[in-house]
Amino acid sequence: MLKRELLGEAQVPGGALLQLFSHGTDYIIALDRNELMSTRMWFSEEQLAELTLDRLERPDPHILIGGYGMGFTLRAALARLGDKGRVTVGELVPEIIEWARGPMAEVAKGCLDDPRVTLCMGDVRQVIAEGNGTYDAILLDVDNGPDGLVRPENDAIYANAGLAAAKRALKPGGVLAIWSAAPDPRFTRQLTKAGFEVDPVEVRARPNNKGPRHTIWFAHRRL
Repeated sequence: MLKRELLGEAQVPGGALLQLFSHGTDYIIALDRNELMSTRMWFSEEQLAELTLDRLERPDPHILIGGYGMGFTLRAALARLGDKGRVTVGELVPEIIEWARGPMAEVAKGCLDDPRVTLCMGDVRQVIAEGNGTYDAILLDVDNGPDGLVRPENDAIYANAGLAAAKRALKPGGVLAIWSAAPDPRFTRQLTKAGFEVDPVEVRARPNNKGPRHTIWFAHRRL
């Protein structure tokens, strides 16, 4: 029976300890004993990019992705974007990028070195706050849902002020897309109260319509 091999650890600033494991040919990033992400279940992370781009209907968009994770969302976005499209990636944990360039280089497939990609190391909240009608879409997958699981400070992303900042950072008609491991009707109402047109979608973790059911909120800034 294959055992997990610990490849690295990363302390989230102000938050939890992340661990990178290999398990045969797969990789797992865990928080405590909870599996945050793995190469076994990635479809909903890809759909975060695919379904957002389906909703944009505009050429050469500028997309903000926070955070990098295992790069599934970034690679899916790059596969759809043309040469003039742009992706800004906000990542708080330096080791996540080190793992992508090191033990998980075969998974990353050089996506961080794509000329269309700008990597911003730091809190994605700051990247959003510095945007003013900058992005066509903001894709967030920094927790397991609209709460600060990985670090308490992330609660501010989903609070009224955080949603208002995201709205300001979007171009008119832009999309705020938020990944979650579970549905949350309260957050759907909160997005609506924040002035977004909200479309929550259920997506399976695997492309064969199997695995856990995840939720992605697509919140449209009105024109």
